[in-house]
Amino acid sequence: MTARIQKSVSRFFRDTKGDASLEAIIILPAMLVIFAISWLYFDVMRQQAINQKANYTIGDIISRETEILDDDYIDNARNLLFHLAQAQGDDVDLRVSVVQYNKIGEGVSSGNETYDLVWSTARGDWPALTDGDMTTYLPVLPILAVGDQTIIVETRDWYQPLVQLANDGFDITTYSFTRPRFASQVIFEGANDGSGKTWQNNGWGNGDQDAPGGSLCNNNAENATDCASTTTKPTNGKGKKKKNT
Repeated sequence: MTARIQKSVSRFFRDTKGDASLEAIIILPAMLVIFAISWLYFDVMRQQAINQKANYTIGDIISRETEILDDDYIDNARNLLFHLAQAQGDDVDLRVSVVQYNKIGEGVSSGNETYDLVWSTARGDWPALTDGDMTTYLPVLPILAVGDQTIIVETRDWYQPLVQLANDGFDITTYSFTRPRFASQVIFEGANDGSGKTWQNNGWGNGDQDAPGGSLCNNNAENATDCASTTTKPTNGKGKKKKNT
């Protein structure tokens, strides 16, 4: 009897029928979880890249402006963000700020220099920056030449994964710094447009403010008056030689 039982047990352990099905039952759930995590990680990185590129685009177009920005401009910039980030609704926030690096001024000190907030505006749930927020931004602000300004563009987009594993969703936040390209500063209506005489004319004649040194005529400013008109013919570098006397 004992020998028969031992023989049956031995035959059972040698039998390999059904091993593939058993292995599939054990491994398949683990493979599905690994696939879901990998796909989720890829999709998050993809959306992060899309939002960052959208951020760069908005910063670039603002840096090229030589006209006065207003609320409608920022509203349309957020609409552009909706399109570029493939998002919509109140889940997308945009904040645009301009910071100036000064040798002497009111602001957060870094050695002998200060970072001063020129203007800031926001759309969505974010509030505009204040002077007190510069303390938080000091570690990430770029090194600038004294008197230079930089445009800070920040975006925030709520990401809702299709596969919910660890949480229900999270914010994808991006930021970038861009230096004004065609003027020394980007002007915003009511902030540094010259009404408060705080910031100087940027030399492009796009504000009703005084230029340094009374150079309104040289800068073709809109409020320049009594400018002496002169008429010169273009020579294209081929001026007449002075006659010897």
